Amino acid sequence: MQSVLIVIHLMIVVALVVTVLLQRSEGGALGVGGGGGFMTGRGQANVLTRATAILAALFFATSLGLTVLARINQAPSSILQHIEPAKPAGGTAGAPAQGAGGNLLDQLKKIEDQRLATPPAAPPEPPAK
Repeated sequence: MQSVLIVIHLMIVVALVVTVLLQRSEGGALGVGGGGGFMTGRGQANVLTRATAILAALFFATSLGLTVLARINQAPSSILQHIEPAKPAGGTAGAPAQGAGGNLLDQLKKIEDQRLATPPAAPPEPPAK
């Protein structure tokens, strides 16, 4: 369904671009309407204006349709639906080797405490000559 709507949307886009470019230019903008002949006269201008308005409405409708279809096919976005239950702290097989202390912040705090608890190493003495 979505691919059919995309094809229709692209056809509408191409037709809309063509109708906009065929309209009479005012002020030297993009358009073919500078000379006489093909699309001159008031009747053709009204037809192009109506066609542009209809194609713009169809473009808007297909854009909304594609948005609704994308939203329907989207997976749930609630963070509460993706939370896994908490695992017990006692020796799980999937726990990291360092990780009996909890989350990453707890592990970093433990490493910082260990670093502060050990005295700094004395600088090495220069070799005797």
